[in-house]
Amino acid sequence: MILSVAHRTTYRYDAPIRMAVQSLRLTPSDFAGQRVIGWQVAVEGGQKGAGFRDGAGDWIESWSVRGPADHVTVTVAGSVETADLAGLLTGHREAVNPAVYLRETLATRADAQLSDLARAAEAEAAEPLARAHALSRLVAESIAYRPGATQAHTTAAEAMALGEGVCQDHAHALIAAVRTLGVPARYVSGYLFATEDGSPHEAAHAWAEVWIEGLGWIGFDPANRSCPDDRYVRLGSGLDARDAAPIRGIAQGAGRETLDVAVAVAQGQQ
Repeated sequence: MILSVAHRTTYRYDAPIRMAVQSLRLTPSDFAGQRVIGWQVAVEGGQKGAGFRDGAGDWIESWSVRGPADHVTVTVAGSVETADLAGLLTGHREAVNPAVYLRETLATRADAQLSDLARAAEAEAAEPLARAHALSRLVAESIAYRPGATQAHTTAAEAMALGEGVCQDHAHALIAAVRTLGVPARYVSGYLFATEDGSPHEAAHAWAEVWIEGLGWIGFDPANRSCPDDRYVRLGSGLDARDAAPIRGIAQGAGRETLDVAVAVAQGQQ
């Protein structure tokens, strides 16, 4: 499938800032299930700095904006050819040992409820891949999808206690539970084409990848009760949402910041 992505992020300030510096993880990598046809990232009025591929195989580039500026706009436009590999991440070049992704973070710290969920999946399935599928289903059953129910800093344990959340919460909960079983898991940011008629759809998305010995990284999307297929565009990964954030940065100035994001994914032609 050919997917076209248009993504615009605007930071607005109620008082002009002196400078902004950003680290962008907004360029998809190539692997067996994903090939970039064309891709552009730009920062309005910005100066592009160095770029590098990190140990996880993600492309990261720096940008700076010199003020005074009352807003900073980041735009992404491109197209990707995708294939359905049932969630298997193969042909992706990275050097990080999977064991790194056993490390918990504040967002993915497991409590008794998440540990119990992992034990339930363990009792249901002895084989690692089947166990991961069972755990992804249990997370989906435990956290109802409800936009606005949680915030950017909501933890996996808090979302489980609430019983509601969004894709970020589903991913965090699955990662937290999987790690209690001594299995590496990580957070993935990207895009999802979620319409069948080819019309644009707001589709910034997140899911989890679980390390299955003998197979490698397998993606699981509890929010959609599926594994990533050709509707998904993978941007990058990390220990949690903050670590895998597509945009990270700081702004110098005393102004209050507001954020506006628009994302559209459409089926296109090469």
